[in-house]
Amino acid sequence: MTNVAIFASGNGTNCENIIRYFKDSPDINIVLTVCNKAGAKVLERASGLGVPVAVVTRSELQEPGVVLPLLDRHGVDFIVLAGFLLVVPDYLINAYDHRMINLHPALLPSFGGPGMYGHHVHEAVKAAGETRTGMTVHWVDSVVDGGEIIAQFSTPIAPDDSPEDIAKKEHVLEMEHFPRVIEETIKGLQPR
Repeated sequence: MTNVAIFASGNGTNCENIIRYFKDSPDINIVLTVCNKAGAKVLERASGLGVPVAVVTRSELQEPGVVLPLLDRHGVDFIVLAGFLLVVPDYLINAYDHRMINLHPALLPSFGGPGMYGHHVHEAVKAAGETRTGMTVHWVDSVVDGGEIIAQFSTPIAPDDSPEDIAKKEHVLEMEHFPRVIEETIKGLQPR
């Protein structure tokens, strides 16, 4: 059994989708949701589905003595960043080397890096006149959005699509593909 923590910052639709996907899995168990905002909807979504939640502030995230014991108490083997808007500190990346993945709402390496999250990404895609957008799942390393790409999925966008339209199209891909990519990635790490 692989115990997974989901780190998220906002509404939590991806978090909820992941929890529901693995609800009856014999191999993967969502054991914790970590959020950096006390009032975020994701906390309500996760706890409503029976997953323990923890609020870890920006400053607490920088403290190994706060975060690592929290993850140890829940037996966390693997971390999924699903709309987590803080930069993960090196100590946590090192502790979960090749056991932490992130979802980015664009086709990396384009439209990634510091400050490129949420609507900023979709506005940049629109401004660049792209004809496709998509999602990227990648390993987390010390370069923001720079880790090795695990999977990408794309969808066409029209010239008259607004950034909001682009966001909706990209979000459909997240709902459809992200849980399966998590599952395949985790199972690929396990001895067969």
